[in-house]
Amino acid sequence: MSTDHQRYSTENQSAAIHAYAMSHGMKIVTTYRDEGKSGLDIGGRNALRTLLDDVQAGNTQFQVILVYDVSRWGRFQNTDESAHYEYLCTSSGIKVVYCAEAFDNDGSPMSTICKGFKRHMAGEYSRELSIKVFAGQCRLVEKGFHQGGPAGYGLRRGLIDERNEFKAELSRGQQKSIQTDRVILIPGPETEIEVIHRIYHQFVHERMSEREIANALNAEGLVTDFDRRWSRGSVHQVLTNEKYIGNNVYAKTSSKLRKGIIRNAPDKWVRCDGAFQGIV
Repeated sequence: MSTDHQRYSTENQSAAIHAYAMSHGMKIVTTYRDEGKSGLDIGGRNALRTLLDDVQAGNTQFQVILVYDVSRWGRFQNTDESAHYEYLCTSSGIKVVYCAEAFDNDGSPMSTICKGFKRHMAGEYSRELSIKVFAGQCRLVEKGFHQGGPAGYGLRRGLIDERNEFKAELSRGQQKSIQTDRVILIPGPETEIEVIHRIYHQFVHERMSEREIANALNAEGLVTDFDRRWSRGSVHQVLTNEKYIGNNVYAKTSSKLRKGIIRNAPDKWVRCDGAFQGIV
């Protein structure tokens, strides 16, 4: 079992699977449950990987695997991947039954066609959802709202309501609870802003290198927003990130459908200049 949304909550899947087992005279002896894991790849699906390991090792006390529907193997872009995982089970003598599908998984040409179509639709769902989510995020960025990630040293995340009225400052890791609320960046503590000013002054006017600036900050016992020692990279991030002058820039890199991180060309970036109050 894995989770996508309300229909596919593990509780709903479990109820449907138990009802199927009871109506067909089966007893459930083991449950493999991946709570809140993405179905885009098997990387974080520890329960699914354990199931496949147990089946291939012959370490099972069951002859049938009950699956809610075809998409529960995963919403892979390569439909052969979910077919492969089912094959690993059936080739080990374990039958796979889909509890919520309108066809019997009996190896007939019709069931094979239905599964292929369902696998394709599962992957297409993820692809279309990725496009819609990204488009929505881009629209919010263009309106000046912060999308994901920490604020950064010298800045904080501020919560505003649908009327653009300030509500509260969000602490590290805190998320908004009302869908219509939005997040913006606001100036942080004055002590941190002074450090940001100093970093720019030392780099521009004193011609100090990024590493020299980091060493100076560490010598004073100052730490980053992650409570870590300063490094050349963390100083470089302060000097090059446009959010410190109030610009909202998004999609410098992208990682859609778990295909790895891609560095986008500047003309692909999504931006809103002057979105926030700059601190330099």
